[in-house]
Amino acid sequence: MILLTGATGTVARLVSRRLTGVAPLRLLTRDPGRAGALAGPRVEVAGGDFADRSSLDRALTGVRSALLVTADPLTPAHDELFVAAARAAGVRHVVKVSALAVTDPGATDLITVWQRDNERLLLGSGLSWTLLRPRAFMSNTLGWARSIRAEGAVRAANGTVANAAVDPGDIAEVAVRALTDPEGHAGRTYALTGPAGVTPVEQTRILGELLNRPLKFVELTDDQALKALLARHAEPVARAIMESAARARYGSKAQVEPDVAELLGRPARGYREWATERLAEFGGPAAG
Repeated sequence: MILLTGATGTVARLVSRRLTGVAPLRLLTRDPGRAGALAGPRVEVAGGDFADRSSLDRALTGVRSALLVTADPLTPAHDELFVAAARAAGVRHVVKVSALAVTDPGATDLITVWQRDNERLLLGSGLSWTLLRPRAFMSNTLGWARSIRAEGAVRAANGTVANAAVDPGDIAEVAVRALTDPEGHAGRTYALTGPAGVTPVEQTRILGELLNRPLKFVELTDDQALKALLARHAEPVARAIMESAARARYGSKAQVEPDVAELLGRPARGYREWATERLAEFGGPAAG
């Protein structure tokens, strides 16, 4: 049995699609109703919460490999409770989604420190582990979809700053390999990036070409960007994101790593490939 946490989230949802019918799955989610679309052969849905140890104990019973995706840097106890429950349940292997920023000594923002602490916790747990360290998700640009559909505009900060963003589908494919072959990936750490550093201005141009309509890029000031983040995140998290973005201005996130290509036997997927498949969400035709 393989357990996927964050079952309705970006990576776990893609992993579920790839493993349905291949291996018995259990999907852990706070809202089982939202996971109904993921049902399939040999797929169980388990209601639970990272803050509820008893629900973790139930979900981890009989599990041999688990995908661990946590999302709240203000609640470090989530990883602690999960690792303790996994150890008690006899889980053999945990695949942890972390962040590539942990390798940057200059990265001291709240989110990166939280991920470093989570990694140390897992490495010291006695469990077999694999660490996945992705760069920014290409899917983050779905946040532009509303303004593109309504106004033909992208509003973002750091328009000329490159980031080697990764297709979440590539992360999912690497996770599938680590979950289904624990021995082959035990003790390994993978840096997951796209094939090139791409700027928001370039992403906007690509979307405009695919949509066959002119799109304008509107550069936000730091104050404007922070205000937008505060509408969606707690202030410490919003400020951590701003700190991380400022660090990227010096090229810290543009480096391309070879791990995706080496693991999957093909090049990492680029932004144009990803956007072509998601074009309907930006107001274009559905992918054929």
